[in-house]
Amino acid sequence: MTEEKTGTLAERIFYNEENFFSISIFETEHEQFCAVGYLPYAEKGRKYTLWGSWKTHPKYGEQFAFTSYEEKEPETEAGLVSFLSSGMLRGVGPVTARAIVKTFGPETMNVLNRQPERLTEVPGIGEVKAAAIVEGYQERRELADTVLALQAFDISSVTAMKLYRVYGAEAASKVRENPYQLIEDVFGIGFQKADRIARSMGIEARDPQRIRSGILYNLSLAANGGDTFVYRKPFCEQTARLLDVTCQEVEEVLYEAVIEGDLYADAAEGAELLYLDRFYRAEQRVAGKLMQLAHAELSHLTGDLESMIRRTETDRRIRLSDKQKQAILTSLQNGVCVITGGPGTGKTTIIDAILYILTSNGIRTALAAPTGRAAKRMSQATGYDASTIHRMLEYFYSENEANMRFGRTEENPLEYDCIIIDEMSMVDILLMEGLVNAVRPGTRLILVGDADQLPSVGAGNVLRDILRSDTIHSIRLTEIFRQARESLIVVNAHLINRGEYPSYNEKDRDFFFIERNREPDILETIKDLCTRRLPNYYQKCDVLSDIQVLTPMRKGFLGSLRLNQELQAILNPPSREKAEKKLGDRTFRQGDKVMQNKNDYRIAWRNLRDFSEGEGVFNGDIGIVQSVNHEQGRLGVLFEEERLVQYDFTQLDELESAFAMTVHKSQGSEFPVVILPMTRFPPMLATRNLLYTAVTRARLGVILVGLPEVCFAMVENDTIAERQSGLAHRLRRLWELMDG
Repeated sequence: MTEEKTGTLAERIFYNEENFFSISIFETEHEQFCAVGYLPYAEKGRKYTLWGSWKTHPKYGEQFAFTSYEEKEPETEAGLVSFLSSGMLRGVGPVTARAIVKTFGPETMNVLNRQPERLTEVPGIGEVKAAAIVEGYQERRELADTVLALQAFDISSVTAMKLYRVYGAEAASKVRENPYQLIEDVFGIGFQKADRIARSMGIEARDPQRIRSGILYNLSLAANGGDTFVYRKPFCEQTARLLDVTCQEVEEVLYEAVIEGDLYADAAEGAELLYLDRFYRAEQRVAGKLMQLAHAELSHLTGDLESMIRRTETDRRIRLSDKQKQAILTSLQNGVCVITGGPGTGKTTIIDAILYILTSNGIRTALAAPTGRAAKRMSQATGYDASTIHRMLEYFYSENEANMRFGRTEENPLEYDCIIIDEMSMVDILLMEGLVNAVRPGTRLILVGDADQLPSVGAGNVLRDILRSDTIHSIRLTEIFRQARESLIVVNAHLINRGEYPSYNEKDRDFFFIERNREPDILETIKDLCTRRLPNYYQKCDVLSDIQVLTPMRKGFLGSLRLNQELQAILNPPSREKAEKKLGDRTFRQGDKVMQNKNDYRIAWRNLRDFSEGEGVFNGDIGIVQSVNHEQGRLGVLFEEERLVQYDFTQLDELESAFAMTVHKSQGSEFPVVILPMTRFPPMLATRNLLYTAVTRARLGVILVGLPEVCFAMVENDTIAERQSGLAHRLRRLWELMDG
């Protein structure tokens, strides 16, 4: 039986800031009682009416377990100050709260609710700050109402906050309308959680909406794993098992989804394939546009190309090999060209030479890479400006389509005569689609990358598929140049790639192996390397920017999650001078090294160098926590030493610690020193491909710590998890049609 209790919060025994669960002592005129439940922004001195029932806890005794509440407006001056300065209103601390209460007295709540424009009467509060206070107050009211409304669907407060961020005050109605839409709209909500909500609302197991959502979810999972398509029959069987329905029921809904355009059914080499529509269209578009660009008439360069190359050698004081000259000639003579090779094979030298020849001839040329770090590295190596592909394409977020869009398109193409893309192994099929759409026929497109590295984080296998198709002019560089041969990092990378064991621990070299047999000893050695040995060995070594711990896995004793906790504790320990924000079992602290773990096209940034502003932070971007402001509920992160982003506390699931990171997450980045634990990893991660990628991330030093036999086993394990992607097939098919 539901009871009603009204009282003032006298003491908080326990309070979880992440999900608002509280255990509190309440006081009335006649009694004290313990109440448990979800109470957003619970602060001492606040008055509530609670609805619930009495429960007896085996350890803590009788408690009033409430399921809903209503906050009573504070009546005393102290209560009003406490209410306003509790952290719910950005920019309102105790000083501002006291000024507001002093100005309006008992009428304070009436002003907030009905005459918010009067806040400008308070000394120190202008129109901008008044608007921010009112907005925060309304958000707080809406959020509290949303949390309560969604509890009826067994939705936690943390999830409710995410839903509120996406849908605002309409969150509850959106959930009622279609709980499965949350999978697409809300980061961190998968099918299992959405399905649990839907089932609590009475949606049946065989409801077509449920089956359709399960199909789309499973296809999205495949895309997250890198596949652009799945094989129809095994996919239907697996989806039927997930949903506990029959294959026939899945097939029926599949057919409807294909008719309506959400999915695309295709066939290749006798197999039936299923695509999410956007990946099918992307593969078709990339294949078609590459063929168009490859066969387009190019703008002529004035003069003899071989003479230009000789002049470039003289002017740039470089010596090019025959293979490098061939790469330059092929790039300049064809609409599309791929240059691939491992470290030390001269890819950057070729880019530099091409840029020099083109700019000397007045050819408008752009240099871009998938990440900011890669673009910055190219600028430093060549002396030419480079940008990210996203910025070059003038990306923006389309609210209407709830997706990223580019300002540069086929209708508004890039105004360059040559475009050079570095680190092509990181480019996925959707980004490649955006790129080729914006390139005019007649423009030279030069794609540079290491095809032996791990593939892109996003779906597709663009670089390898282009090479595998054998339809686009390509040059593979294999010769290691003399200067590069002096580095064991480069030599070992090539040895590993050929299936040979690396050399290490040679005097005055840059590749080391520290043998340790037990995981706790490996961990302690890594910590000692970061805090003492490496800073002493390398002059001017900054632990955060110059040393990067990489690991194949997220979980486990030496996974990135555990390593980050251990490294944070010694590299950036808590102190009174450093503000921090706890989020579950994670802590974000001033000075922490962090990484963005999803593409967020809408989040704003401000450049501290030139004061420009923009939007967008991308998966894999690395930054340093600059500030933690509890009053405003924000955490500031500085990316690339120049772009400052302010995260709302409700957005912190987009960040993770980056003292250690997985090898996959390190793609496109280069670090002075890399440390890699060598322990017994799952076979699917203990591969030659992964070890090669990790080693090639380092510039000055590689230190492997652990069991040599693990390193040797990785070298011998040439298993590569093949991605299911159709770009190579489509390129070959188009080539045959054009050739015929």
